[in-house]
Amino acid sequence: MLKRPNNPESEEHFDGGENELETSAVGVVSETNSQHPSVADQLDSDLDEEDIEDEDSEDESEDDEDGDEIVWFDRDTKAFLISLGVHVVLLVGLAAFPIYEAVKDSPMLMLSAVPRVEEPEEFRLVDEIAFSEEPTEEIGANSLGNSGMAAALAPTMAEISDIPTPVIERPADFALTDASYQVQQVVGLVQSNQVSKGLTGVGATGTDGAVDRVTYEILQMMEERPTLVVWLFDQSGSLHERKKEIRERFNRIYEELGIVQQTDETLKGKEDDPRLLTSVVAFGDNVNLITPKPLAELGEIQKAIDSIEVDTTGNEKVFTALYLAAEQYKHFRSTRSRKEPERNVMMIVVTDERGDDAEGLESTIKLYRQFAMPVYVIGSPAPFGREFTYIRYIDPDPQFDQTPTWAQVDQGPESIFPERVQIGFDNNYFEEPVIDSGFGPFALSRLCYETGGIYFTVHPNRKYDGRVRESEIGAYASRMEYFFDPERMFQYRPEYISKDEYMQRVAKSPLRQSLIKAAQFARVGDFDPTQLRFIKSDEARFITELTTAQQSAARLEPKLSSLAEILIAGMPAREKESNIRWLAGFDLSVGMTLAHKVRTEGYNAMLAKAKRGMKFEKEKSNTWVLVPDAEISVGSKAEKEAQQARDMLESVVKNHPRTPWALLASRELKQPLGWKWVEEYTDLTPPAAMRNNPNNNNNIPPPPQDDQAAMLAKPPPKRPVPKL
Repeated sequence: MLKRPNNPESEEHFDGGENELETSAVGVVSETNSQHPSVADQLDSDLDEEDIEDEDSEDESEDDEDGDEIVWFDRDTKAFLISLGVHVVLLVGLAAFPIYEAVKDSPMLMLSAVPRVEEPEEFRLVDEIAFSEEPTEEIGANSLGNSGMAAALAPTMAEISDIPTPVIERPADFALTDASYQVQQVVGLVQSNQVSKGLTGVGATGTDGAVDRVTYEILQMMEERPTLVVWLFDQSGSLHERKKEIRERFNRIYEELGIVQQTDETLKGKEDDPRLLTSVVAFGDNVNLITPKPLAELGEIQKAIDSIEVDTTGNEKVFTALYLAAEQYKHFRSTRSRKEPERNVMMIVVTDERGDDAEGLESTIKLYRQFAMPVYVIGSPAPFGREFTYIRYIDPDPQFDQTPTWAQVDQGPESIFPERVQIGFDNNYFEEPVIDSGFGPFALSRLCYETGGIYFTVHPNRKYDGRVRESEIGAYASRMEYFFDPERMFQYRPEYISKDEYMQRVAKSPLRQSLIKAAQFARVGDFDPTQLRFIKSDEARFITELTTAQQSAARLEPKLSSLAEILIAGMPAREKESNIRWLAGFDLSVGMTLAHKVRTEGYNAMLAKAKRGMKFEKEKSNTWVLVPDAEISVGSKAEKEAQQARDMLESVVKNHPRTPWALLASRELKQPLGWKWVEEYTDLTPPAAMRNNPNNNNNIPPPPQDDQAAMLAKPPPKRPVPKL
């Protein structure tokens, strides 16, 4: 509200200002009128009306005690308010429209966005690969359909609904991607309506740890909807101890599940529709459905497990059992007559072998992904690059001999085909050290991975800080000397892809072709010199011994040369390979092959040198001893190959620490690659015992035994180890 001042002078000044305003306004009006008469007339009429209204308002207003007249709205006030309103409307209108600023792409991103693509050079070695003792598997998850249905049926544990073509990832990217997913999984960001990729190589010291994790997975499923758990038990004799442990732990499993049911109202079901049902299947050479109708009572479940008999055929048709079990219970996952599946269904396989029917892997994966049923395996670790290992077997019947023995079992390899050269122990596989691969056998691991389950690698003697000695191996446990941290091994995970996709990738890389062909090369024996000590008492006999010793090296040299030639062909593609597992396998294979080649050729050359004649420097010396040495003294080619072998092995130790590849490379580096002759003296005088008893007949008859005591000391009968 504006007030006129009391001061007369101020009134004069104020009136003068009004006069000036009126004068200027008249000038503007007249000018406007001359240009736009109609607008000017209208403006004059508006001003006249305003003056009349102002006079009326002045007559009707009352003076205050001081004589000041209150004026509510004059021309200045109205002009101010109109201007304010126009500006407010303008500002609000501008604020309603977002302003976009074009962001220029980073020049660095533009340069690296499209990598250079080079056509791989033609390489035909892969066509000659022949695989012995390898199960025929038709593998190809990328060709599977019905991923949309899988997304609709999936339980709460998911990652991706489609089955993407696996991509070879660099180690850093691979680790970051997995870490991101792990974080999302913990905070609940992973969508629950998608099919998850599972986990493999989850290490467990004992069966209890794996069973506890499985119990947690069951609880997760029960929170979403009622659940059916199908236990599939291997009937082979080697699984006796593990089945017993799980049977004894069933009380705790179902007590924990029961406690949750009683305390959480959301998990309660109808009396005639238990929240948790269980079924038991046994498999060996045949598949036996122990519980045709799923059970809810713990006692009945335990009786079903106790009724499983041992299968002595040695066959484990695990994929047949899984397929038939899925057909039996898939109706629980059908959505044709209801809005959502009636139950979640999960399969838990208890076995310690890879299975003898892996040709059924493809159809099994397809069926399980179609109905979104995850598979969990409580299994054994696969030996690194080997198809079989040995278990410490003890007869389960105490009436028979309980002496431990070693029995062969098929537990590997961890990849589709072995990816390491087979050098050493060609005549005695048992003496070759067995190393944990960090993962389970390929077919079962891939099934868990594709269906969103977990493969648990169970071993009672698992430790990561040293060697497991043979005496420490527990009953029915596989013979493995070294284990590796699963978190470290994760980035070395095998490629869980179809066989066709695997071979396509191999065909595009000369490095991979070389390694695969070398890995399938006939096993080359470890160079073990038959003789290192040569007594030169008689020249002819000395030459004969040298010639005989050369024969073992002469038989091994061509094999090692051929193996080295295969591997060297892949060297030009080494810089193009980005997969860390392939690089580790290739570098180790090249280094080991060249190292054995240099040692063998050097041994042969040093014997040839001795045959040409060597003189003793010491007067009493009569013996030449060949000892390992770091120096290569048999030629420049051998020196070059020795240096290349060291470089490759050292790169494995440096770039792949705490892995099976680094372990084998470090052991290889400890053995010198060269040889040298050392002269010694050997006393050729026969011992006194030999002089006094030329016939060397020192046999002493044993003392007589008490027949009754012998009968009491008679050990229990021993029966042969069944096929496992």
